[in-house]
Amino acid sequence: MIRQNKRKILLSSAVILLPALYGIIMWNHLPDTMAVHWGADAITDGTAGKVRAVFGLPLLYLLVHLFCLWLTLRDQEKRRQSRKALEMMFWILPACSLVTNGILYRAAWGKEPEPAMLVPVLLGVLFLWVGNYFPKLRRNRTLGIKVSWTLGNEENWNRTHRFAGKVWVCGGLLLLMSALLPLQAMVWVMVCVVAALGLAPIAYSYAIFRQDRKAGVIYDTAPKSRTEKIASKITAVTVPIVLLGAALLLFTGSMEINCGEDALTIKASYWSDLRVEYSKIDTVEYRGDFDPGVRTNGFGSPKLSMGAFRNGEFGNYTLYAYTNAKEYIVLTSGGKTLVIGMDDEAKTQAIYETLLEKTGKR
Repeated sequence: MIRQNKRKILLSSAVILLPALYGIIMWNHLPDTMAVHWGADAITDGTAGKVRAVFGLPLLYLLVHLFCLWLTLRDQEKRRQSRKALEMMFWILPACSLVTNGILYRAAWGKEPEPAMLVPVLLGVLFLWVGNYFPKLRRNRTLGIKVSWTLGNEENWNRTHRFAGKVWVCGGLLLLMSALLPLQAMVWVMVCVVAALGLAPIAYSYAIFRQDRKAGVIYDTAPKSRTEKIASKITAVTVPIVLLGAALLLFTGSMEINCGEDALTIKASYWSDLRVEYSKIDTVEYRGDFDPGVRTNGFGSPKLSMGAFRNGEFGNYTLYAYTNAKEYIVLTSGGKTLVIGMDDEAKTQAIYETLLEKTGKR
């Protein structure tokens, strides 16, 4: 089927590389260093040189695109696959390439994107798109909900994918609406919805299998290769660990500020603690407006934003803050800058007043 789809493969690959062509045309107008990644706290935490930013992502998309098409089209069962369902495989990654590279170029032109909002929007559109095609999929080993119960019975496959199509479309709509929520609530909704969309069709398929087994329905037992068996075991172990780890990093953690007798100490989850002696503090300032700039090293989540940062005002500095902080304390000590932001303005104000008293900078 690869030969029959040669024109589509070339066209979709060309679309993936369009952002690189745009970068070549606009080369002299692009900055030498471009933002390429944003943390879960919506702060830029990754930059790259112009060559890597312009060519890296399109070429990576192209390699993944060609590999996925090779896996999909070489399957002999695709010869009887729905044409509309196969069409989806040709255009998912080209669409992703246009959108994600578009975000990079917007940032390069000074129009800072909202990654926190874009992620659920992009996922929502993707789930809507794929969910629309699920009911059209015929049984195969490379597309769809590929668990033993769906692969072992045609009726189970069809019912599961009709159900999955409805669930994914509804989930896509929920993800689109979640973009309007506050950051922390949005992330909770996004993680829960994505987990549900992955688990619900599998649970539904297993429920059908249980009913069929009681009714005496015989399922096919397609043999698995040794590679497939190893991959299944690795996936069964790693996926729950990754999901649990991601949930812990996204939704847990705290920061404790203690104004002791001789020094200010900061104890923070997921990042190193800090101690600053009062005698070494040069200035203490209370700020209501603050641009964090770019994180060069550290930790960022919907709850916490910490580590080494760089902005136009301070250059390189250290930040310990909650992502919902509205007020900040700026300390300078020995030519270095430390910025602190609590999740409650009253707490920030109290720490500021204590620091003024302890350092004698009032």
